[in-house]
Amino acid sequence: MTMLADDQTAAAVLAAVPCYPVPPVGRSPTIDALRDARAGHGLAIGNDGVMLILRRPWLELDVPVAPPISCYLPYGSIGGRRADLRCGLIPGDHLDHILDHFRAALPNEEAAFVLWNEVTREFAVHLPVIDEATPSRLVYRTPGLEPDWHVVCDIHSHGTGPAFFSATDNTDDADATKISLVIGQFADPNGPAMAARLCAGGMFLPLPRNPFSGDLRCSLIPATATIFPLSSPIA
Repeated sequence: MTMLADDQTAAAVLAAVPCYPVPPVGRSPTIDALRDARAGHGLAIGNDGVMLILRRPWLELDVPVAPPISCYLPYGSIGGRRADLRCGLIPGDHLDHILDHFRAALPNEEAAFVLWNEVTREFAVHLPVIDEATPSRLVYRTPGLEPDWHVVCDIHSHGTGPAFFSATDNTDDADATKISLVIGQFADPNGPAMAARLCAGGMFLPLPRNPFSGDLRCSLIPATATIFPLSSPIA
């Protein structure tokens, strides 16, 4: 087999994020294996663009990251975009608990994580250690995870202020794969509002719907960028 790099470290990096051409007919066993993987990510190159394929135990993501390459490529199509929650939608009761916790912390900001266990398929709310909390600043710690547990949502509040992602949030979320939520406007008579995005592959992707199930007490702020379907597979 031809080596892509003569340096072992460089070869390991390239192997960790592989790049595959899409065949013009039939299927690609290597791309299918990447899509079926428990975890991993790579790129598929087709005649209609470049697709990031990212897998986590709780997430399946296929999203175009580049337009069609201008030169002729004898490749097939990368296919449609998708974002499926392997874990399913998060029970709405967990959001209710988080909202009550955030209200109790007013006027200060507060934080919470939603975790998921890939063996038991149960969700749990984790309230992190808070190092500093004021009405305009929050410093909190990411949880240390036990085996089989994964962070699905990283959530913090803006108190009575608007829900938005700050420059600090952008830096904190840049290298993570998670759903990031900011909840604010707790004094609004129509209830709090939530800004949401999917952080994956160094990108921030808008969510078209609330990732929690049920009749919710928190509205999702409409995304301003192009959205893609976010579905929950039936177990």
